[in-house]
Amino acid sequence: MKFLKYLIRTLIILIVLFVLFLLYASISDFKPDLKETIMQSDTPDTINVSSDLSLMIWNIGYSGLGDDMDFFYDGGKQVRTTKKRTLENFHFIKNFISQNDTLDFILLQEVDIRSRRSYRINQYDSLKKVLNEYIPLFATNYDVKFVPSPVTNPLGKVKSGLTSFAKYQPKSAIRYSFPGNYAWPVSLFMLDRCFLVKRIPTTNQKELIVINTHNSAYDDGSLKKQQMEFLKQFLQTEYNKGNYIIVGGDWNQNPPDINYSDIRKDSPTKRFVLNPINENYLPKGWTWVYDPDTPTNRYLNAPYKKGKTITPIIDFFLMSPNIQPAFVKTHHFEFKNTDHQPVICKVQFK
Repeated sequence: MKFLKYLIRTLIILIVLFVLFLLYASISDFKPDLKETIMQSDTPDTINVSSDLSLMIWNIGYSGLGDDMDFFYDGGKQVRTTKKRTLENFHFIKNFISQNDTLDFILLQEVDIRSRRSYRINQYDSLKKVLNEYIPLFATNYDVKFVPSPVTNPLGKVKSGLTSFAKYQPKSAIRYSFPGNYAWPVSLFMLDRCFLVKRIPTTNQKELIVINTHNSAYDDGSLKKQQMEFLKQFLQTEYNKGNYIIVGGDWNQNPPDINYSDIRKDSPTKRFVLNPINENYLPKGWTWVYDPDTPTNRYLNAPYKKGKTITPIIDFFLMSPNIQPAFVKTHHFEFKNTDHQPVICKVQFK
């Protein structure tokens, strides 16, 4: 009888603690505005439309997803790699970026600020020091005081986001929240997806719109569909004004002209569903720009093994009809230090 009372009392305490935790998580939940001005300038630079531009996109995976890692949310077992390996990965990332510090725009995803998963490194501050001649911009898309999963080794505190570095002073930089989210309480511990828009005047009285995006990963495609529709409306509105538009980032889906039906059919991950972008997503003239010969991402259900790990293309650029791509290359590092690979392109104004 005493044991039963003890058991009931323990269960009541656990339930109360769980409810209190959910209450705390709800109160402290990151609730970004639909539109947030990150910076604004009365003295922006002006881009000459006769000049070429160069850009890099790279999801650096908070320097925690090298070739040694699998990840629990992708069917693996690990939560984070060692601190030593995290620092090695981040050292490689910074070195490669510093070697490309002549690029006009560098668009990064999954840059952490003092998160447990990346051993409290302020990656944004470190990258600002490496790129001290750039205008730095940060848009938060993950800010959770404590992620409780997995229960045996919780992910803990996470703060992360999109980081854009520009050689040109923008007129403005604005964070736009993507629509849609998971149901409560799962939404309390997931990313709040967004895209970061930089506006820079051009010499023909238009604007160059450079967008850094990171779309949803762990959904059945319904969230990405909402996000893509929202983005499409934004892109068409800006293009109708005569503006030039470049979107780059981790789309977590493949370009419309790549067929990955075999990957989708035999996928070893259940949470990540690789969806294709609709081939009629935008009118004729818009260009999907990527290196068709080199994958940009590898699956995290197991540590990387060349020739065995699934490696699709999900990081790429989208350009408006008045932008002409001149060159694109994905740098293949066999996913040693990141689960995504950097893509560099050069473009011209039409």
